[in-house]
Amino acid sequence: MGSFLKPSDSLDKKRQNSIVIAESVLAAGALVGLNQLWYADYPQSNFHFTNDNSEWVQMDKLGHSFSSYHLGRFGSEMLQWSGASKKNQLIYGAGLGFAFLTAVEVLDGYSSEWGASTGDVIANASGTALYISQELLWKEQRITPKFSFHTTQFAAYRPDVLGRSLSEQILKDYNGQTYWLSTNLYSFSKGSKIPKWLNLAVGYGANGMVSGNTENSPQNSTQKVERFRQFYLSFDVDLTKIETKSHFLKTIFSVFNTIKIPAPTIEYSANEGLKGHWLYF
Repeated sequence: MGSFLKPSDSLDKKRQNSIVIAESVLAAGALVGLNQLWYADYPQSNFHFTNDNSEWVQMDKLGHSFSSYHLGRFGSEMLQWSGASKKNQLIYGAGLGFAFLTAVEVLDGYSSEWGASTGDVIANASGTALYISQELLWKEQRITPKFSFHTTQFAAYRPDVLGRSLSEQILKDYNGQTYWLSTNLYSFSKGSKIPKWLNLAVGYGANGMVSGNTENSPQNSTQKVERFRQFYLSFDVDLTKIETKSHFLKTIFSVFNTIKIPAPTIEYSANEGLKGHWLYF
């Protein structure tokens, strides 16, 4: 297993072809599945745009940026595993997230229920740009988007929108989501005694949402609840900076480096002011 996961020192065309085929099949299957599960119940329309930039206090936009970054990161790392050049890793690997999510926007654009969103496209581009710019500037990832989640009371008010099961709520309940920019401290102070894995993370979340906009909130749900933004400061761990010779562990660490490690956290919001959490998820 270790030798299989070890990146090739030179271009391995068999590995590269396997990656291209696997990515094509997975992307096509995901788009077909989305079309059947997400769009099939709504009539098709001419391609059109919609402005949803004010919805969900922009939490959905951060989700787009997060997804684009990590899909691109995984695409780039897979090409690195095949021995592809750095140029090809960035062009064909890092662009994977933007390309896939743009295809999703096209499906949105032909749905009468949704519509393509310029805000989504910009968010997708920002995630891809964050990855590529760091590789070009520093040849490493010093700032990593991360995600954390905790369950909230709001899913019970509108389970059809915010999710019934835990897995649905993780994807749909923006009240419980927090998006982070986790910065590796040692990378900006190399040679210091700072642990190489120690990160400082700033986070963004929101609360009090049962619909995209306040005017669409059901009258029987949370009339007295006001939606508000939340800002966080916390320590984190960069799992990819933990030294190990095991390529299996390196792969595991890379996959789970998408998740913010629970840690003591300071939170600020206009509604509740400054408060602390011993452990924030």
